[in-house]
Parts: sequence; C-alpha cells; structure tokens
Amino acid sequence: MGWFIAANIFSTLMTLFSIRNLAEQEKNLEILILRQQLNILRRKYNKPIKPTRAEKMLLSVLAVQLKRISNRSTAQLRSVIRLFQPSTVLTWHQQLVCRKWTYKRKNKGGRPAISKELKSLILKLAKENPCWGYAKIEGELLKLGFKVSRSTIQNILREHNILPASVRGGSTSWRHLMRHNRDQILATDFFTVETIALQTLYVLFFIEIGSRRVHISGVTPYPDGLWITQQARNLAWDIDHSETEFRFLLHDNDTKYTSAFDNVFKSRGLHVIHTPYRAPNANQWGSTTPGNTPTVSSPAWATSRQ
Repeated sequence: MGWFIAANIFSTLMTLFSIRNLAEQEKNLEILILRQQLNILRRKYNKPIKPTRAEKMLLSVLAVQLKRISNRSTAQLRSVIRLFQPSTVLTWHQQLVCRKWTYKRKNKGGRPAISKELKSLILKLAKENPCWGYAKIEGELLKLGFKVSRSTIQNILREHNILPASVRGGSTSWRHLMRHNRDQILATDFFTVETIALQTLYVLFFIEIGSRRVHISGVTPYPDGLWITQQARNLAWDIDHSETEFRFLLHDNDTKYTSAFDNVFKSRGLHVIHTPYRAPNANQWGSTTPGNTPTVSSPAWATSRQ
C-alpha cells in the first residue's frame, strides 16, 4: 500500500513539472480538450460513448490545433485525449476536410439525344473530310441549320472509333512531343492546401519538363485573372535570365488562365499549348526517373496575398 501511494505521489509531481513547462496557449487547448471529453462522458454515463457530429468536429479541430503548435506526435496526444484513440480523432478532422468538397447535384438532367440522321451526317462529314476537326464540323453543321456542340461531335466520333483530325492527319503525337521537346516545355498548374481553419489556399507552380525543376510562383485564396497574370510576368522576367530556352508553355483549360496570361508568354516567343479536353493523360508530364527527381525553388518574387 505504501509503495502504491508513493508511486502516485511521484507520478503527480512529474505531471505537475511537465505542465509548468507548457506554453499558455498549449495549456488552454489541453483544458478545452479535457473539458470536451468530460462533457461527453457526463452525458453518456453508463452508456456506450457515441459522440455527436458537433462533438467530433470540436474535439478534432482542437486536437489538430494542439498538435500543430506543440509539434507533438499522434502517440504523444494520448496523454490529453483519453476517451478515444488520437488517430481516430485526427481521422475525424480528415473526414471534415473531405466533406467540404462534397456536394449534391441539383440538376440530374442532360442534353437531349440527337437523331440518328444527324449522327449519320456527322460521321459522313468526318470520314469524307479527314482534315476537319470538331470546330470545322460544328461550323458546317451550323450552315445546314443544325446546332451541335463540339463535345457532342467528339463523343459521337469516339463511339465509332474515329480519331481526332490531328491524329488522322498524321501530326506529331502527344507522346512524341513530350519525349523529343521536353527540355523546351514549361508547364503550369495549381494544387491546394487546407489550413487549420478549413480555408483552401491555391498554390501556382511552374515545372520545367526536362529538368523536373519546380518553381513555386505564389499562394493565394483567390486566384483571379489579375493575380495569375502578375505571377506570369514575374516568372517571364526570371525566364529571360535563365540559361534554358523555352519554346512551349503547357496548361489546362481552366478559366483562370486568361488571354492576358497567355500573352505574357507569347510576347517572349513561347507557343502556348492547351491540353485537350477530357484527356487526363495529357496532364502526365513524363515520369520521374531515378536521378531526375523534381527540385523545388521558391523565387524571391513569390508573393502570398491573404
């Protein structure tokens, strides 16, 4: 019995000593987390502990904030989170972030189906005129009084295994372009970062396909046309002093890439290439080989507008 009392006294003294070394903000977060767990336990006394969605959200946000400011590992959070596994609480926060991107479609309808006669006409125009692309076929149909979108024409030709005009005409394939001109290609895109406050930040980056060097251009929650155009000017100034001579700029069809953005690079002699619609393989800019891993650089002109 004496040893048990002595062990408890020693454990209490060690806990008191560790608490005195904590920062004020860290102490406040621990108190909030412990109080939240006590509220759950008091309400669920002698019953299985099943926290509500609101309780999960509050506890997970507090736990992530504590982990961020204290640099604790998931296992070290066990001293504060007693009712649940720390990994379970962190999983709740991940689910909370994922739920932000989910939405329900209100309109489940689609375009009305076109007639078989119009399909036959589209196929006939494509077969008899191998050099006609989707836009040309759309224009010819419009002259005949038929209004059909380019995506519909593309789907019809794809169903009947008719290749695009660029491939039918024998032009350079996408794989050939990426293999033989990679050292002259500069590509750009966005990726997102979630903050502790569930705010989404957009990071604009450029990558040199040949050297796999990545330029972090800027970070902002509102990537409008003016901001992205200014980032293009900053990078263009850096390209002018680069030893590599670029001839192509590659990006997708996002509306944030305005004509002003493209004109910045066209004025430097770069040919702007838009990736094809519904072509996810066009965003695969070559695989990373051993000894050719991407390197990230953050220029001095990279700015962040919060």
